[in-house]
This record gives sequence, structure tokens and C-alpha cells, in this order.
Amino acid sequence: MKRILCIGAGYVGTPTMAMIASKCPDLEVTVADIDEQRIGAWQSDDLPIYEPGLDALVKSCRGRNLFFSTAIESGIAAADIVFVSVNTPTKTFGHGAGRAADLQYWEKTARQILAAARSDKIVVEKSTLPVRTAQAMERILRSGSSLARFDVLSNPEFMAEGTAVSDLESPDRVLIGGHDTPSGRRAVEELVAIYARWVPRERILTTNVWSSELSKLAANAFLAQRVSSINSLTGLCEVTEADIGEVARAIGMDGRIGPRFLRAGIGFGGSCFRKDILNLVYLCEAYGQKEAAEYWEQVVRMNDCQQARFVTGVVRNMFNTVAGKRIAVLGFAFKADTGDTRDSPAIRVCRGLAEERARLVVSDPRALDNARRDLQAVAGVEFDPDPYRAAAGAHAVLLLTEWPEYAALDYARILKSMEQPAFIFDGRGHLDHRKLFAMGFNVFAVGRPPLSHLE
Repeated sequence: MKRILCIGAGYVGTPTMAMIASKCPDLEVTVADIDEQRIGAWQSDDLPIYEPGLDALVKSCRGRNLFFSTAIESGIAAADIVFVSVNTPTKTFGHGAGRAADLQYWEKTARQILAAARSDKIVVEKSTLPVRTAQAMERILRSGSSLARFDVLSNPEFMAEGTAVSDLESPDRVLIGGHDTPSGRRAVEELVAIYARWVPRERILTTNVWSSELSKLAANAFLAQRVSSINSLTGLCEVTEADIGEVARAIGMDGRIGPRFLRAGIGFGGSCFRKDILNLVYLCEAYGQKEAAEYWEQVVRMNDCQQARFVTGVVRNMFNTVAGKRIAVLGFAFKADTGDTRDSPAIRVCRGLAEERARLVVSDPRALDNARRDLQAVAGVEFDPDPYRAAAGAHAVLLLTEWPEYAALDYARILKSMEQPAFIFDGRGHLDHRKLFAMGFNVFAVGRPPLSHLE
């Protein structure tokens, strides 16, 4: 039985390993992490990550050929293939702070593999890494006196939170980068053979290592660019009474453009987009590509501007003050179908309104624990899982995450419980604005003409 070890039990490594274990029952798959609490949660009935379909996937093969462990060294020694899926956050200190990837955990893992290996290994980069990082990995793995031989591959993930299980089961593509050497080609084919158990071969793309590493950063940069591009037009729509939804539909019907990632709102969030674009900016600067660095940095600036503009709009439309006013925030996760709040636009929106001394009540069906952590230093914030209680007595409702259940709420009931005049600010274009206006709400939505009874 071939043994696979994944170091890192987070959003990327565990779902990927669960899918491999499910599709390849003859492989023994272990997910290892130094965090005992997290490993314990993966072994429990209450998984540490919410993702549609993940609970059933993990439990279908856990204990059969999917295992969780804190014994990283022994896991490395026993494994044939080692996936490295550790955190690579943006540096907060020193050279490149705020842009470059912090590779300290990645390097510690590389040295751990070198120290524990007793036989040849295929080492697979699963974390998102700067281009040419595999070269540093190879140098570390060749630096000791170990008799083991290592082949380093790049296999970036392209799954999206909220659809991770379906993305893994039926991916647009699987990307594997390796060296064009006899051992490199053999290593690539071993990994290809695993994915080919359920992914059509024509969807498995093989490249050199550097192309694979850069493709991940480029893919996220291009997707974020589309979000910022459509959001850059929302202010113009609001002042000219154009409708961003209609504009997006019109340009999205152009076959050269397509409709995806053209939904205007308060901007992108999550663990990847900002981090990967800033990493790309840093790489462009480091390699002397000044104009390219400025181009990609503007994507992030536009995203920040969109969230600041949303806060300004709330204050301006509520008679230029929200001080002391109760505001219900519906949704804190960075997108629906996940409990993840990393870099969520709701964080900046809530902090901005708290600086204006608003009294915030945050509600979310999956992300309240993370919201409490993200806003623990912010005064005047309450948390309530019930959106009706959150809205009771509020001057305004802000919709910041497009949870399906928020579109189905009884807004007539909510209106009756609110202070008058009542405001709704739809940051995701998720609600029926004309219906809400007919009920009596003053409705303000990103990129759309206001519907106000006060004019």
C-alpha cells in the first residue's frame, strides 16, 4: 500500500487528502499537524472547517484509509509521497513586510522532511508559493547527509471555499509541475496516476515547476482583477443612475469576456486573493518589473477603496451620522457557504462603522465565533445568531454576505421591529430591492440607483 502524508491540516490539505482517500481506497492517507486541538477536531464529529459535503466525505473514509496525526516525523519516514500544505501568510515584519510571503513554516517543514526521511520521497508543494520556491526546497533537501533522494513537484490547488468538494471531485484542471529529467518525469507520472483515478487525463496539465508555481498566483490575480474591474464602475453607476447589474449582464454576454466574477459588491476577501496578489506585486518588484507591480497593486487598492466607499455611503445616507445608532450586520463570512472570515470585507466595514461610534449587532449562520475573534478589540459590537433579534430596534440592516437564507427572511416582520425611517444597505446585490422599497425600506445597493422615501 502506497502511503501519502500531508503536512498541514487546514482548508487546502485536508479536503484534498479526503478526496484522494475516497477515490483511492488502496492508498493510506495521513494528515499531520502540530496543532493537537485541530487534529482532535478532525477526529471528532464536529469538524473544524465548515464546507458543504466535507463532513460526509471525511467520515466516509476516516479510520479506513484516512488518518489524522500529530506524529509528523514518523509520518514522513513512512510516507512515499509528502504533500506540504502549511500556512504561507503575508510577512508582517522585515524586508517585504505587507507583500512577500512568510516562508518560515514552509522552511521548517522542509528541514523536518530532510531530518526524518529514511527513503526516497516525492515532495509536493500544495501551499501557494512564490515562483522559484521549489528551488529553495530542493537545496534544503540536498544539503544534508541523508541517502534519500527527493523529487520536488508543484501541485497548486484551485478549489474555492463553498464549492471545495465539488471542485476537487470535478476540477477544471489539475496542474502538476516537475523537472524535465528522468526522475522528475517519473515523479510527475506517479502523481498524475493518482489524480487520473477520477479526473480525466485531458484535465491533468503538466508543466515545468516554475510555470506551475506562477500559474496559481496568476489565476487568483486574474479573478480578483475581474472583481475590482466591475466594482470600479459601481460609483459611476450610482451617480449616473445606471444599474451595475444590467451593465455586468451586458458585458458578460460578450463571449470574449464571459459572465463569471462580474458580480459587483463590497469586494473580495478570503485567504488567497489579497495575499497572492501582494506576493505577485513583490515578485514583480524583486525582478525589476515596476510597471507590472503597480498594475497588480491597483487591484488591491480598488478593493480597499470599495469597502471604504461602502462605509461612507452608509454614514452619508443616514443623515451623516451613525453615532449611537443600532446597525444589524447580516453576514460576516467572506462569502456564503463557508465559516471563513479571513480578510472578509465585513471586517473593514464593521471597523469603519465602529469608528463612527455605531452600535453593531453581527449575525451569521456559520461564522460568529470567527467574527468575535476578528472584532474582539472593537468596542460596541454585539453578536446574535438570530437575524430577527439582531435587526430588532435597528436603524439599518447591512447585508454583507450572500447567504441564501437572508434572501428568504420575512422583511415585513423586520421592518416592523426597526426604528423608522428604516434603511437597508445591500453590499452583495442579493435582495429584491423594489420589493423592499415597496414595503417601506429605504434601499441602497452597491452600483444601483437608490430607492428612498426620503427624497
